[in-house]
Amino acid sequence: MTPMPTPHVPAATNSAHVPAVADPGLVADPAHTPLTSSAHIPVAADPRLATDPAHVPLAADPRLVTDPAHIPAVADPLTSSAHVLVVAGPGLVADPSLLRQVGEAEWEQLGVPGRLVTVTCAGEFGEVLHEAGRDRSCAIVALPGPDAGVRALLSRPGPQTVWYDMADVGPVAFAAGSSHLSGRGLWGLTWAIRHAVHRLRHPARRIAYGQDAEQWGELRLPPDHDGHALPVAVLVHGGYWRSIWAADLMDALAIDLARRGYAAWNLEYRRPDRHGWQATTEDVAAGIAALTAVADVPLDLDRVAVIGHSAGGQLALRAAADGPGIALAVSLAGVVDLTEGERRRVGTGAVPLALGGTRADLPEVYASADPMSRLPAGVPQIIVQGCEDDLDLIDFNRRYVAKAHLTGDDVTHVEQAGDHFAVIDPASDIWHATAAQLDRRLR
Repeated sequence: MTPMPTPHVPAATNSAHVPAVADPGLVADPAHTPLTSSAHIPVAADPRLATDPAHVPLAADPRLVTDPAHIPAVADPLTSSAHVLVVAGPGLVADPSLLRQVGEAEWEQLGVPGRLVTVTCAGEFGEVLHEAGRDRSCAIVALPGPDAGVRALLSRPGPQTVWYDMADVGPVAFAAGSSHLSGRGLWGLTWAIRHAVHRLRHPARRIAYGQDAEQWGELRLPPDHDGHALPVAVLVHGGYWRSIWAADLMDALAIDLARRGYAAWNLEYRRPDRHGWQATTEDVAAGIAALTAVADVPLDLDRVAVIGHSAGGQLALRAAADGPGIALAVSLAGVVDLTEGERRRVGTGAVPLALGGTRADLPEVYASADPMSRLPAGVPQIIVQGCEDDLDLIDFNRRYVAKAHLTGDDVTHVEQAGDHFAVIDPASDIWHATAAQLDRRLR
């Protein structure tokens, strides 16, 4: 489905390789039997992702402004027959047949027709985009490649487009109303296609909570909302705190939660690889606080759940422990033990890279950031983990739940079949179980 971190599979199951007596200093779930069947190994593993947009409300905070090229908050019925166009620019370094293979698989998954067009110059690229933009049912994905003329089109006004660079090209300027993803390799085309279709079929209202280009949230409301106060689901994406992964990861879940009767608030935030750890934690807190300034939508701020996936699970739990205003914290395959995560180098060393050093270097930073260290959090929690995920994450989550119970926290543990991304797949059984628990708490 989506990229998965390379799992930590035990080297062998022969008893000669297994110590007869556990080391008393071993930090691990003693009830966790090693999984050795290939059925437990994620198929779509991406080694770069270890284990991981209407009117604007009058806001008390003057920074709360909307994207001037916001997407309408009400879905256009003409988009119900959506189709996808992928445009590949000249000089794009990728095998065309593999691009088509990836695209066709995702079109089938989404139940939409699609086509791939390869162009030979910037002029042709612009013409194809212009023509596609006249069709309001067309979800456009553009792969610009290295051509300077094509890349100049990113920042020019035009149709709503999801621009995708397979390499990590860093921040780029792009036209209002469009979006830009990068750095996820060829497989990332699947995410670009999903994002384009979700934006077309289920448009959101984008609201900024700060001045930086990455300080915003997207608000989606139930399609049949009758004006009553809505419980709020704040979504915090994962990606091991790396900038190549963004809020689009949570598009499908935001849409599903809105259908279920929640105001879904999908947060983007500055990631520490480009902005530092303090910016990340400040942004999550500011994004949640910005809900108080949404004046024209009846939000029930006594029923706010913060739901984070993977690295976002850590951020959600930390936000809940930091302050009032959160009724429920939900961690979906979360990185809930930063100390052990640093020691085991989960995410190819993602923890010290995100926090700025090791626990030995930065004990106070780890103490405030690590969900395991913050127990008791004092907030009800739902801890969700697929049992076909990275073994270290399974271990972290089981031990976190055990410690949370010991400290007196109100914790529900959901562990069942599913890999790292099943927990954010609206069609999965594990998400249905999670949503049932969420409804029980907040509806």
